[in-house]
Amino acid sequence: MQPITVAPAQGDAKAGTAAHVMVAAANPLAVQTGLRILQAGGSAVDAAVAVQSVLGLVEPESSGLGGGAFLLFYDAKTRKVTAYDGREVAPKGADPKQFIGPDGKPLTYFQAVTGGIASGVPGAIAMLELAQKEHGKLKWSALFGEARKLADEGFEVTPKLARAIVSAAPQAKGADAQAYFFKADGTPYKAGEHIINKPYAATLDKIAAQGSKAILTGELAEKIVAKLHSGTYPSTMTLADMAAYQPKKTEGLCLPYRAHVVCTPQAPSGGVAVQEALGLLARTDINKRGPQDPVAWLQFAQASRLAYADRDRYEGDPAFVPFPKGLLAPDYLAQRAKLIGNSIQPVTYGVPKDAPKVGPDATKEPGGTSHFVIVDAAGNVVSMTTTVESIFGNGRMVDGFFLNNQLTDFSFTPTDSDGTPAANAVAGGKRPRSSMSPTIVLSPKGDFEIGVGSPGGSAIIAYDLKALVAMLDWGMAPQSAASLPNLVARGDSFGADPFPQDITAALATKGLVLQTARGENSGIHIVLRRSAKQGGGYSGAADPRREGVARGF
Repeated sequence: MQPITVAPAQGDAKAGTAAHVMVAAANPLAVQTGLRILQAGGSAVDAAVAVQSVLGLVEPESSGLGGGAFLLFYDAKTRKVTAYDGREVAPKGADPKQFIGPDGKPLTYFQAVTGGIASGVPGAIAMLELAQKEHGKLKWSALFGEARKLADEGFEVTPKLARAIVSAAPQAKGADAQAYFFKADGTPYKAGEHIINKPYAATLDKIAAQGSKAILTGELAEKIVAKLHSGTYPSTMTLADMAAYQPKKTEGLCLPYRAHVVCTPQAPSGGVAVQEALGLLARTDINKRGPQDPVAWLQFAQASRLAYADRDRYEGDPAFVPFPKGLLAPDYLAQRAKLIGNSIQPVTYGVPKDAPKVGPDATKEPGGTSHFVIVDAAGNVVSMTTTVESIFGNGRMVDGFFLNNQLTDFSFTPTDSDGTPAANAVAGGKRPRSSMSPTIVLSPKGDFEIGVGSPGGSAIIAYDLKALVAMLDWGMAPQSAASLPNLVARGDSFGADPFPQDITAALATKGLVLQTARGENSGIHIVLRRSAKQGGGYSGAADPRREGVARGF
């Protein structure tokens, strides 16, 4: 077998080790900011607030103040994992048929993405505010200084942002993005050049003083509503919709996987699909194989396809659509795992116990997302995936930040031909289904072992699954796990990074033909707690496909 190259040349520069604290995030400025908060005695959640405020400035194509997030928190004292849901919410006036055009056909994604109807009430800041009230050590107002300074004095445009600025995405071509990212002479900002965003600095001042009310009520909320009511496909968003937003808090969804306990958020996150895929793989011998073995990748692909099929059929906002309790039950997983055969076969959804009657799904889910992991000096951990959904959200800006297009994560076709609604159909006050699946792995005793997650649209589930299998089954180090080629198997699509030719050929004989250069790259970030034999402390990793690093002290 040809060896898989798991550590590109830049891999080592992205990895880090530390004795006390660690931050792994998508931009070095955000990592530096998080470490400064931790050095000042802040908690992991304090650092998360600061990291998000910087990411929203320097990586606005991926996440921001106008978006949403899922945060998983591990409390080192209680050894409990709590999930915070900052997913955006559809306005009360949202129509199940709002993505159906005048011709009776679903709008194209590019028609819908820049419309006012694409945006939900932003939840990231309200969610962070709730988590910080419960787990913060510093004053809320002290967490925004670094981001404010970068916005006011300027920051360096990265190659990723520079590519987004001149991309073919309709959001990048909109008036707001053009006004921000293009200079007076009509040329775009390029990588290495400095860009200033004073309105963002002013917005951070308001958030520092007022918390999430600064966005959800008052002048900013009025500007958001006005922006969404303008232009094509106007929203029904009201000030009452904005003011009514509430983040949600639940127990983490924690299930055993071999000698570990894997925790994710509950529905409507992608954590459910990650958990199902792991439950299926636990009934295979993938742990006795490795990344050089084509059979391991076939098993991985089959488990992914089965989990995606169930998720696409049944998962929606559990406040609106009952989540089938039998989906993660051992007997159902054992039954589904029998479908992981020696070749690719047609896959459809199963029928778990208490499965609701729902129609087929027609959700389109590109991604503009980010992920970070933070461990503080007390051993508390944050694993958070954050997004504005697509590149620059819906392309509309208010006071320095982009608004999300999260409602395009609903099914564009709301019902079956007989009128049965899809689980992820649009409804007023509903949260759209998400693939975001920040993950924390514990020992059976509840000790922290690993924090991991990735951006990548619907591929997030496969990216996270790959990293977990690489570390938990194949014993790979974090950086090697992050750098390992990706395989995203969903339905009859098998998007992948280039694999060694012998593995590609062997998979093709099983009906799994890899399709390279498809979809959004992963941006995996990992922090692993090292054992005493390994010297203790932490090892961090950042995906070589993006611009992040892992650092600590």
